[in-house]
Amino acid sequence: MSQFFQIHPENPQLRLIRQAVTIMRDGGVIAYPTDSGYALGCMLGRKRAIERIRRIRRLDSKHPLSLVCGDLSSVGVYAKVDNTDYRMLKAAMPGAFTFILNATTEVPRQMMHPKRRTIGIRVPNNAITQALLLELGEPIISTTMIPPNEHDALFDPIEIRERWEHELDLIVDGGSVPPEETTVIDLTSHVPELVRKGAGDWTPFFADEPA
Repeated sequence: MSQFFQIHPENPQLRLIRQAVTIMRDGGVIAYPTDSGYALGCMLGRKRAIERIRRIRRLDSKHPLSLVCGDLSSVGVYAKVDNTDYRMLKAAMPGAFTFILNATTEVPRQMMHPKRRTIGIRVPNNAITQALLLELGEPIISTTMIPPNEHDALFDPIEIRERWEHELDLIVDGGSVPPEETTVIDLTSHVPELVRKGAGDWTPFFADEPA
C-alpha cells in the first residue's frame, strides 16, 4: 500500500519533499502533481521502476516516456537543441508544454521508441514538481496518469489513491490541478509541428494555425 503525502501546493514542506525523493532514490514509483494533471514518476536509471510504470499504465515498449526537468539548462543534457529550438523553449517554459526533441546519448533507451531516438521534455510550472526536482538534482522520468483502456487523465489525488494505492509507493496530494493535458510540439525536424492542443498557449508559435 502506498504512502500518501499532503503537500502544500504553493509552499511545499521540505521534510515531505525529502521523504518523497528518498522513495524515488530507493527505486519507488510516485504519483505527483504538475501544472497539467498528475503524473507517474521515477528516477533515471531505475530499470525496475520504469518497468513498473509501463505495467501500471499498460504501455508497451513503443510508447515513449517523458523527462520532467527543472529548467532549460538540464534540457540541453538530454535533448539536442539548436538556437531556434532554444528560443521557443525559453518562451514556453516553465509551462504546460511537452516538446518532442532529438535525444542525446544520456537518455536511457528504455524510455524511447525502439526505432526513434526522440524524447518528450517538460518543465512544469508547479511548486511541488520544482521542489522535487531541486531536491533530486536530476530530471524525473514521467508519464501522464491515464488509467489503462481509458482516454482521460486523472486530476484528483483521491481517485488516484482509490485506483492505484496498491501499485504505487507514494501518492503526493498537491490539491487540484488544471484538468487539461499539455500542449505537445514536435521540434525533431527543427520546424515546429503542433501535435496536440492542450493547456499551454500555443498561439504565439503558430500564428497561422487554425484554432
